[in-house]
Amino acid sequence: MEVVPHGGGDGGGGDGSGNKMGTLLENFMRSQRSSLRSLFQRKKPGAVDDADSPRPLPFLSPVANSVVSRCSRILKVSTEELCHHFDEEIPESARQPSVNARNFVEFCSYKAMNVATKAPDYLGDKEFRRLTFDMMLAWESPDVASEVLAKEKNTGKEAEDGDGWSFFYTASTTMAVQVDNKKTAGIDAFARIAPACAAIADVITVKNLFYALTGSSCNQLHFLLYDKYLRSLDKVIKAVKSVSGPTFANLQLAEGEIILDIDGTVPLQPVLQHIGISAWPGRLTLTSYALYFESLGVGVYDKAVIYDLATDTKQVLKPELTGPLGARLFDRAVMYKSASVLEPVYMEFPELKGSSRRDYWLDICLEVLRAHRFARKNNFREIQRAEIIARAILGIFRYRAIREAFNIFPSNYKTILPYNLAESLPGGDVILETLASRLEFVKVDVPCHDDSGSPFTKQKKIPSPVSVLALYRLGFILLKEIKLDIDLVAVGDVCVAEINPLETALKNSILDTGRAEAAQASVDQVKVEGIDTNVAVMKELLFPVIALASRLQSLASWEDALKSIVFLGLVCYTIHRGWIQYVFPVILVSLALVMLWRRYFNRGKSLEAFRVTPPPNRNAVEQLLTLQDAISQVEALIQAANIVLLKIRALLFAVVPQATDRVALLLIIMAVVFAFMPPRYLILLAFVEVFTREMPLRKESSNRWLRRMREWWIRIPAAPVQLIKTDDKKNN
Repeated sequence: MEVVPHGGGDGGGGDGSGNKMGTLLENFMRSQRSSLRSLFQRKKPGAVDDADSPRPLPFLSPVANSVVSRCSRILKVSTEELCHHFDEEIPESARQPSVNARNFVEFCSYKAMNVATKAPDYLGDKEFRRLTFDMMLAWESPDVASEVLAKEKNTGKEAEDGDGWSFFYTASTTMAVQVDNKKTAGIDAFARIAPACAAIADVITVKNLFYALTGSSCNQLHFLLYDKYLRSLDKVIKAVKSVSGPTFANLQLAEGEIILDIDGTVPLQPVLQHIGISAWPGRLTLTSYALYFESLGVGVYDKAVIYDLATDTKQVLKPELTGPLGARLFDRAVMYKSASVLEPVYMEFPELKGSSRRDYWLDICLEVLRAHRFARKNNFREIQRAEIIARAILGIFRYRAIREAFNIFPSNYKTILPYNLAESLPGGDVILETLASRLEFVKVDVPCHDDSGSPFTKQKKIPSPVSVLALYRLGFILLKEIKLDIDLVAVGDVCVAEINPLETALKNSILDTGRAEAAQASVDQVKVEGIDTNVAVMKELLFPVIALASRLQSLASWEDALKSIVFLGLVCYTIHRGWIQYVFPVILVSLALVMLWRRYFNRGKSLEAFRVTPPPNRNAVEQLLTLQDAISQVEALIQAANIVLLKIRALLFAVVPQATDRVALLLIIMAVVFAFMPPRYLILLAFVEVFTREMPLRKESSNRWLRRMREWWIRIPAAPVQLIKTDDKKNN
């Protein structure tokens, strides 16, 4: 700007110069504010471009051109230069006409988001939130053809009010949303854009986060939902940053340790610590390394007790029942047990109904524990361990934001905590293995400038610690000894026109989860109640086995002598020729052939329901009597087994010397027989002995021999048993 000085001919020259200088300074400050405000500013439809505005690109849709123009302002380059860098850095396969526009939108979005997130308070900037949402809209409609298809798809789906959308709440936990579909983003766009900012989403849990946000809006994300989530996330992060000072001096946090959440500060919602039969209220604090419990004294908190989550002390965290004086009444507690504590510790979270408060704390504590366990298992370096913990910290921040903004809790298989998700999904270990393989290449010194000074050099695909860097930009320092470059070009979990291996592993795990859930649903459908009914179902299922056993029993009882002789001859010939070893393989092959036959001829046919005739209905008293009778029978069987073991003990210790001599001689004879006789002849003799006991020629002698054996066994006394009562003084 050129300032032309005025002459001092008129009498008010001095005052006029001062006023003009003030005016110039005011105009300069206003122009600076306008330039900062226009960094994210969207171009209004129908506005006339000035000389400095980025030129629209003909192969992009209007919304994509709007996003690219704002990205060019952030990056301080023209749209033509962005196209030039896109052609240089992206391979030709990603620049085909069918995918060129979408990949170009990704390219501009990722680079602009990396620059925009360097601001310390970018989550609190509405223009940043609006830009990232428009990136999703541009990704869905990157060119004119896709925008036309989107308009045709959404024709006739207008909102009820004149503004195109409306929000109304039916309850504090249920929100019904009606939106204009032209202003909503889908799951694929959210999954490609949101993980570019590590604070907003994680590539492992991004789709579950989307479902949590859109559970009441038919899986369509409106800007107001997205904006509410980011504002809540910003509020959570600022709340965590504000937790410091003398109030928490008792904790004595280690360097780089971050407080993640605190509970028990409200008198009406205390946290009770149960050890044995004693309980005491206090304040519970979760950090990135441990749990701290401060007992409430007379107006002040006592010294904190530390429950370590970082070191390997065989920690166990699980939900548990608790209550006054050790009574197991309320399902509202978390049990902590490790080698460092003498007895389990129970943290109770009282609430009027439900256990959502306990479930939340169990989830975030397990996330920290599993993150450290994953880091120890793979023996990572310090920067890699910090990246693992940072990913868990950001996941907990997002979980808090969703909980506080929408009052919802994702289900077990739709958690937004990455390490909990990996533990919950079938094949989740593959996700962690894929993550570990990527973390092996994480480095801090990723080159961000080439020799010419251009910020758009071809990046080596070396992953950088994006989660650590995201926390650093938000004001959290995990590693003070490692210097992080604020201008580092983050190469994270999303790259232009590439599918992250984590996404592939997660997709396979989700497919397995769907099969597991479908199988579990079928299991739940066929469960029946009542002992008699379950026994009837089991008898029908085992009918072929029971029928075969009955047939063999009939042959062994020699009811039809001819059939029994034929069966005996066939089995003896099979054993003598050594074919007995092939019987079991033949049975397995036969079953396999039957299964393949059924698969081929029953293709596309549903399995018919298994029909069972239930027994007559019984009332509750009759069912209890049946259960008592079954328990008595089981008890009798256990008693008989104990008596057999005690008599064997008496024989081993020669309580009856004559019986012991006979048993010892019998064992020596059996040892000689097993040592010198081939196994097939032993099997043949055993089969003939058992099968011919009921034969008319042997029946009388067999019964006489069995009677002598029973009489001999009855005369063997049982070894004595002494029951010693435990000392209850310690428990009392």
